[in-house]
Amino acid sequence: MSDRPQHISLNTDIGESFGAWTMADDDALLATVTDANIACGFHAGDPSTMRRTCETAAANGVSIGAHVAFHDLRGFGRRYMALPRQQLLEDLLYQIGALAGFARVAGSEVRYVKPHGALYHSAVAHDEHAAAVVDSIRQFDQNLSLLCQPGTKLARHATEAGLTVLREGFIDRSYTADGTLLPRGEPGAVIKDPAAAVEQAVALVATGAVTTVDGTTIPMPVDSLCIHSDSPGATAFAVKTRSALETAGVVLAPLTEIKGIR
Repeated sequence: MSDRPQHISLNTDIGESFGAWTMADDDALLATVTDANIACGFHAGDPSTMRRTCETAAANGVSIGAHVAFHDLRGFGRRYMALPRQQLLEDLLYQIGALAGFARVAGSEVRYVKPHGALYHSAVAHDEHAAAVVDSIRQFDQNLSLLCQPGTKLARHATEAGLTVLREGFIDRSYTADGTLLPRGEPGAVIKDPAAAVEQAVALVATGAVTTVDGTTIPMPVDSLCIHSDSPGATAFAVKTRSALETAGVVLAPLTEIKGIR
């Protein structure tokens, strides 16, 4: 465990309630994680939810990230949209700016950006969308970090642009042999067993590797572990994961305290 990070972040995709629909126990999660990827109203969330989530995150000392997405409320941002680079860039700037306003009112600030759902995967597969994500950060605030999967096209675009990249791993998702996430429509894509999720979390931190769905082990160095707030048992995952990591001697810290790659 000599190459284990000195610190690891525990992040969650959160603030995804909308109107009368409640998605998760945000308060419980924000009492456990170190970082909050807050929905910006395009795939989930609304102004009231964004403000409330920023306030709760700030009160708990949780750092805030903009969880940007395709404009797809009906599909929860999980449907690919063939947007041209400039249109996507403007959508992303709109979302970052909206969340930054609520973060400021809450006495905090947006510190990083993380794409959501279909955009997360599209920015890995398509140069145009990767460039739009990077452009949105450079144009809004060059000091914002990008939270994304390591070794991907998106990560390379960001480092080439001089952005700080924070490497993300997933405790509640299964990986394919090429290091990407198994599509949600595939059996076993979401890890529902808390013990299995915790085991994957500890392995990611301890070894910098992950076992894929075909049984192979591939490198997967991470700075932060993600818990999806809409996954079954998300709060239990978060509590058990934090406890297991701390028991293993890992220091939990917000992404603002993690150097990342530049």
